[in-house]
Amino acid sequence: MSVLLIAGSPSDRSRTAAVLEAVGQRLELRGQQVDRLRVRDLSPQALLLADFGHPTVSRAVGQVARAEVIVVATPVYKAAYSGVLKVFLDLLAQDAFKGKTVLPLATGGSPHHMLALDYALRPVLQSLGAKQILSGIYATDAQVPLTPEGAYQVAPDIAARLDEAVNTLLRDTLQVQQTNAGRFADVPFSQVLCSV
Repeated sequence: MSVLLIAGSPSDRSRTAAVLEAVGQRLELRGQQVDRLRVRDLSPQALLLADFGHPTVSRAVGQVARAEVIVVATPVYKAAYSGVLKVFLDLLAQDAFKGKTVLPLATGGSPHHMLALDYALRPVLQSLGAKQILSGIYATDAQVPLTPEGAYQVAPDIAARLDEAVNTLLRDTLQVQQTNAGRFADVPFSQVLCSV
């Protein structure tokens, strides 16, 4: 199973990145192949001008296409996901998440914006054709504190929720793969031969 972590934070170091990386580490410890995409590293001009031919944009679109699972993380600003993430998602084809399982993550200053996952981000993920969108995880600033060493650390309550989300992700995705492994390949209707 290939997993793509999409970091939608405009900051280099952030609480959002810490939560996303915590998921990535859990998946890697379980033997999963994890790829990373930081939207902030893409060419800003290429993003804003929808330059699909730009190397950073075409590479990112390719990463999305190859992934079976997408974990997308964003800070919440003014009750919505980040503008950087919005610009990137707007570049993707309408069916870019078709057949993929998606785990949404968000961080924000207070619990007042936790519904941004369901009311702002989830409809966009659905419109991109996601097969399954797992229950999102929202963490406040207090749940991802800055350590004295200057790193963000995920609090135990969020860590437990991340463990549960990764378990669900692996169980549901692997179960579908095992179910599909025993099936015959789909045959397009145009290739069906019948005699009467």
